Amino acid sequence: MTGPVDIMLPFYGDPGLLRRAVRSVLEQRDPDWRLTVVDDGYPDETIEPWFAGLGDERVRYRRNAVNLGAQPNNRYCLELVDAELFVMMGADDLMLPHYLDTVRALHTRFPDTAVVQPGVQVIDDSDRPVRPLADVVKGWLAPRGSGPREVGGEALAASLLRGNWLYNPSLCWRTAALGTIPESADVFDLALPLGVIAAGGTLLVDDEVCFRYRRHRTSDSGSGATAGNRFPEEKRFFAAAAERMDARGWPKAAAAARGHLTSRLNAAVQLPGAVARRDTGVARVLGRHLVSR
Repeated sequence: MTGPVDIMLPFYGDPGLLRRAVRSVLEQRDPDWRLTVVDDGYPDETIEPWFAGLGDERVRYRRNAVNLGAQPNNRYCLELVDAELFVMMGADDLMLPHYLDTVRALHTRFPDTAVVQPGVQVIDDSDRPVRPLADVVKGWLAPRGSGPREVGGEALAASLLRGNWLYNPSLCWRTAALGTIPESADVFDLALPLGVIAAGGTLLVDDEVCFRYRRHRTSDSGSGATAGNRFPEEKRFFAAAAERMDARGWPKAAAAARGHLTSRLNAAVQLPGAVARRDTGVARVLGRHLVSR
């Protein structure tokens, strides 16, 4: 593959982790990259001067005039991509020095693949390797085998609809495979990979660990407000995905979307906590998500 890899980094969060993420890009053995950081208005006056002090023309820092929110900022980052390959990195994740070497070589070796999922190490807030339940489940759901393996079609779509085992910030995408960016709010979680797969794109899975994905011990994913909003959104997403899979002629994938197994299991895990907190509104949302189709 020739030309730089676009590394897009939407940011709103911990400036210290952002700096570490950027340094991990600067330390890549492959120097042919272009990093674009899109700051969604995080209230910290030290960030812009820090980027100005890097003195590296490959690094671009942009700050949104108004806060867009996470998914609109992701969409904006996509609009800025113009390289043949790109990565949408998390602002708290880390590339190992051979990340770009690895994913570029895989794209060269498999020129028809749409996206590469390299090997990933999950770390906690203190950079210690961890394997919490969510990542154990991802391991169960991911394709079996060893070495680079190309997967696609209905089997891949059904697998991801049962449970998303991808580590999205580590993915390296072939820009030409994206087509039209879907309107779904969950652009990078599942809707974008499914759109690429439904259009005939394939995914290459590899085992060589070259990316460190941060799984925070504390998160708002289980909070009442977030759970109350997220699960209805997921239900709407899976209903729409089932219709798209039916239209594509993929009944097994449509059935997986209607079942959305791991999404239901997530609701089941959170339900006892909501009951213990006597958060009846969230408990109802979780219960409905658990049993309804």
